Amino acid sequence: MNTTACYERILGIICSVFDAYSAVLVMPERSGNQFAVASSFSLGDMVNKDETFSAGTGKGLVGWIINNESPMLVNDFDTRQYNLGYYKQNEETKIKAFMGVPLKNGAGVLCLDSKRQYSFSSKDQKILQLFADLVYEVYSRAFVVEEQVNLAQQYHCLKVIYSLRKHLKKWDSFLSKFLVLLSDTSGFEYCSLATRDEAGQNYHVEGENYQLLQGDMGEIPYGSGLVGWVFKNSMPFFVEGGKEASQTSPLYGKKKGIPNFVSVICIPLEIGGMTRGVLTLASEEPKVIPEELKGFCQMASEHLSLFLENLYLRSKLYEAHRQVDDLQRAAAYEYENESNFSFSSKTHEGE
Repeated sequence: MNTTACYERILGIICSVFDAYSAVLVMPERSGNQFAVASSFSLGDMVNKDETFSAGTGKGLVGWIINNESPMLVNDFDTRQYNLGYYKQNEETKIKAFMGVPLKNGAGVLCLDSKRQYSFSSKDQKILQLFADLVYEVYSRAFVVEEQVNLAQQYHCLKVIYSLRKHLKKWDSFLSKFLVLLSDTSGFEYCSLATRDEAGQNYHVEGENYQLLQGDMGEIPYGSGLVGWVFKNSMPFFVEGGKEASQTSPLYGKKKGIPNFVSVICIPLEIGGMTRGVLTLASEEPKVIPEELKGFCQMASEHLSLFLENLYLRSKLYEAHRQVDDLQRAAAYEYENESNFSFSSKTHEGE
């Protein structure tokens, strides 16, 4: 039985035990900034499963329980005084009693209501709290399993990236595979690498997992956008969504056609003691960015840095060889001219 079916089963049992009208489970969305109806069981069909509740506002009884992490019991429910917010249309006006308890560690609220006044007692509230603890156990185990799956996927991705470095010697081929792998494993739909020019005046997007800039890989002023900020400050940047996202600069400054990414990870790539690249993961949906994901992105970026550093050293070595060759050619040319001049002078003296 999957987690959603398990929640529904528990809510059905709760409704039966308390002879209630509806049992509703409200839990955090992935962003962590809002709560939503995660599951419900009702004798009617008027529960709004798309309803959300903003954390911090305290709006309605559900919002109050979320913010205060305390139970609530109302046996003479009056819509002029109270609000639930999880029903469609005017169904809430038929509710006469409400009881709600918080899940542990801010994991949500378990709600129960009835069309009969004085349906619940303080003893019922204690029993409902036991059911809430059961729901939390289901949630915790599902979360642990999900994290284990994510860690396994990330470990496998790092192994694949390591093998790519060995087998794909061409930079373009490696970068293309790398960005697709990183996007698939992290769950962020967009992934790119930006690199700066040698003078540090501009940077450009060197690769993407899909063509976002529509082939426009031209130079971007060094400090422009969020990526430019990471270049200048040599610091990683993480935003999960919510209010922080609305205050975040666009990825590439004034570049047109860039979606409104609300979740972003930017990792600076240091080569030779200087930030020469920025690895970016972005999503139009709010994303939770746990420490494990940050660590995974950091390790992946280090693999990319090693490949870039090898290319950088090779280019420097090539440049040094070219300069030596130029010097040798110049010296040979100068020697040849001096020899010709000397021979010509001796010939004139003989005459």
